[in-house]
Amino acid sequence: MPRILGVDIPDNKPLHISLRYIYGIGPTLALKICEELSLDPQVRAHSLGENDLSRINQLLQSQYLVEGDLKRKVQNDIRRHITIKSYRGSRHKLNLPCRGQRTRTNSRTRKGKRKTVANKKA
Repeated sequence: MPRILGVDIPDNKPLHISLRYIYGIGPTLALKICEELSLDPQVRAHSLGENDLSRINQLLQSQYLVEGDLKRKVQNDIRRHITIKSYRGSRHKLNLPCRGQRTRTNSRTRKGKRKTVANKKA
């Protein structure tokens, strides 16, 4: 398996699919990287030479924010919102959706398992 930025990418898939296994690279960016380095996006990752892998590594480190650096930036942004006590920060702190979704019926992923409360008897 070829390694790019410390991530094992699958060697039996096309290059533009394999690059998506790196955090921060999606479909459009993967094709853009292939185009910049004049690599065929359909070539299998196992057929890449050491030279091609080092060119991909060098391009990603110099021009794009991926993997650990991107994760660190996202965490710092969330921490900043919490410290300035913005609405988004308070939603992050309470582990609730912060982009305007409804929470009365949905958002079970963020809120966790239902906590049923019994009705009071009159």
